[in-house]
Amino acid sequence: MTTTPPKSMTTRVTRLLGTRYPIIQGGMQWVGRAELASAVSNAGGLGILTALTQPTPEALAEEIRRCRSLTDQPFGVNLTMLPTASPPPYAAYLEAALDGGVRVLETAGRVPPEFIARAKSVGAVIVHKCTAVRHALSAQRMGVDAISIDGFEAAGHPGEDDVASLVLIPAAVDALDIPVIASGGIGDGRGMAAALALGAEGVNMGTRFCATQEAPLHANIKQALVNASERDTRLIFRTLRNTGRVLKNAVAEEVIAIETRPGGCTFDDIRHLVAGARGRQALETGDVEGGLVWASQVVGLIRDVPTCAELIARMVADCQRALGTASGFFEPQDSAAQAAGLACEMQP
Repeated sequence: MTTTPPKSMTTRVTRLLGTRYPIIQGGMQWVGRAELASAVSNAGGLGILTALTQPTPEALAEEIRRCRSLTDQPFGVNLTMLPTASPPPYAAYLEAALDGGVRVLETAGRVPPEFIARAKSVGAVIVHKCTAVRHALSAQRMGVDAISIDGFEAAGHPGEDDVASLVLIPAAVDALDIPVIASGGIGDGRGMAAALALGAEGVNMGTRFCATQEAPLHANIKQALVNASERDTRLIFRTLRNTGRVLKNAVAEEVIAIETRPGGCTFDDIRHLVAGARGRQALETGDVEGGLVWASQVVGLIRDVPTCAELIARMVADCQRALGTASGFFEPQDSAAQAAGLACEMQP
């Protein structure tokens, strides 16, 4: 059943981002490009370009211009900063985003305070992604505007605490003063309703947006997401204390086999399997078994490959319906019962 969604929703997240709905397309390597980001923004959510998908800061500046030609709605840029022997020029990517007029940044990893200060100096909003309440509190102290909290169901790197969203979301809401955005395992209006009921003021989705018509992925990859069940993801890098969740395929199984062999492994033992270039080739050629395909447990809820506009409209309508259904479980008190209850409360 479909219904017309409300024209807009109002939470602290929509006010921060300037969007009609509190739905964010998370930054995803090789996926967060102008076609997808603009489609999400045009549909009322917040599209995100992934900075490091672009080979240089200059290429990011061009991608920002391309996205702006496709939408007049707000969109953001993801900048994920991970420890590496040869770090990319993060500061230059940041400047490319800010110089391009982007005023929403999705950050992740170890973001230096000076990066946050620089973004805030031009009025940018910072949504920081993290996997633990303690990390969220640290980011709040640093001055970010909202937290996107990743439950253990999430794709990518869900942390080492293994706390699922049903506990992590309200724990973050209780601890923080800034808005919380629920991330990980959300792919339809029911999940959105649950997140709002837990105190979140928005949702962040990655895997679900991969299975849309505008996502720059081969049709074979999208169909693999549709075909998968909630049991068809694997956890890799567990022995390296850098857990990642990916779609079950031949490469993921080989990585796990190497990790769990007697004596363990080092990253160099699996580097050839998990290289980013290999994963990108798999996504673009449709070789489902050829490289890592990052995906969350929400694959078990993906049934189709709609446009972003269709997905967001359906989600918002279904969220409203789910919240209404839940509220209907409470029996209304009649006036006599209410009066009796009030009289009891007033007794000395």
